Amino acid sequence: MASGLFALLDDVAAIAKVAAAGVDDLGTMAAASMDDTAAAAMKASAKAAGVVIDDAAVTPRYVVGFAAEREIPIVAKIARGSIRNKLLILLPGALALSYFLPVAITPLLMAGGAFLCYEGAEKLWEKFSPPDAGAVAGPILSAGEREKTMVAGAIRTDLILSGEIMAIALGTVEDQPIGEQAIALLVVALGITALVYGVVALIVKADDFGVYLARKKNGAVAAFGRGLVAGMPGFLWLLAWVGLAAMLWVGGHILIDGLYKLGFAPPHDVLHAGMHAVEGAGGFAVWLAEAGGAGVFGLAVGAVIVAVLHRLPKRSAEAAH
Repeated sequence: MASGLFALLDDVAAIAKVAAAGVDDLGTMAAASMDDTAAAAMKASAKAAGVVIDDAAVTPRYVVGFAAEREIPIVAKIARGSIRNKLLILLPGALALSYFLPVAITPLLMAGGAFLCYEGAEKLWEKFSPPDAGAVAGPILSAGEREKTMVAGAIRTDLILSGEIMAIALGTVEDQPIGEQAIALLVVALGITALVYGVVALIVKADDFGVYLARKKNGAVAAFGRGLVAGMPGFLWLLAWVGLAAMLWVGGHILIDGLYKLGFAPPHDVLHAGMHAVEGAGGFAVWLAEAGGAGVFGLAVGAVIVAVLHRLPKRSAEAAH
């Protein structure tokens, strides 16, 4: 009887050890899963960098011309709209697509990449083409109406940019379980929104902060404030160009990868041959070759799209006459 009791206790102890080991394994697996999800989210965020930079470059123009006290509230309204875009529309749509129609992810990514290329090429066209003399001014709006219209337009633009971000992120984690995809996309949605609109808030208030510092009695602080005010136009100009270049680079890279996945390898092979040719010059040279090659490809694709879209209205007008 006693021996039977001791045997039972031994069995219980053995079961407890197995259970404890199982808990440890589950903990290890959970930690590994969290690490994988975090890594996937970071990779997805990095992949979306071009759209993020462009978003940060585009958004400050929506507060130009408004009173200083309205700048942060306007940015906050756009940020809330961006969160709604991502969480209520784009995140469920991306997960549904991944679960029910994963074969469509690559074409969807390529469509987003093509749009980025088009946007970059169109911005270049606008910068170097003469202004439209026949443009008609819109109706005069009150400050409140103009703010409402501007915020609505910014949120619509954000829906496009956020759609590209979520599509790029989805393409990065498409081989992960659906739960990890959801977590990674949620992290990307919240993290990138906080990053973009936090940076935008800093940018739009930087000149006010510079004016505040310029009024200080401390000479060095005042000089820094004056420099900050004087430097903001140049910084915004540089940011716009960096955003444009990033759009072409990311868009071109998405298209090259997508074509390679679909069986058309020449752009991928040419890009990697260029990267291989500069390997001896260091990692930055390899990155520059990749970004430059993808950017040139993106510009070429975008230029074709711009040319077609600009030609279509002319042909329609000619046909009407």
